[in-house]
Amino acid sequence: QVQLVESGGGLVQAGGSLRLSCAASGSIVRDNPMAWFRQAPGKQRAMVATITNSGATNYAETVKGRFTISRDNAKNTLYLQMNSLKPEDTAVYYCNAGASVTYYSGGYSYYPSGYWGQGTQVTVSS
Repeated sequence: QVQLVESGGGLVQAGGSLRLSCAASGSIVRDNPMAWFRQAPGKQRAMVATITNSGATNYAETVKGRFTISRDNAKNTLYLQMNSLKPEDTAVYYCNAGASVTYYSGGYSYYPSGYWGQGTQVTVSS
């Protein structure tokens, strides 16, 4: 049974920072690609950042240069450092684990699994 628990969300002013954490059961962080997604009101859930077993990362264009995904295999925890936050970053943030990836020249595609956390709300005020 995979359990994912997100934390670290909150209310922050534009330009501020937050660090999200996703604590996972077992060794799923070490053994699997993982990702952060977000869902704003009235919108579909969208990928924010992904990280493979080897540490390769991908980011949505809207967060490149501002967000950093990382993981601590010893702690079975996935992180998302969010800097220079904007009001449009307001959403519920979810972590995803146990996904599959397909590699191609110059990158990879991430296919989310059915394992999701409960989400953590991030609200950025202008």
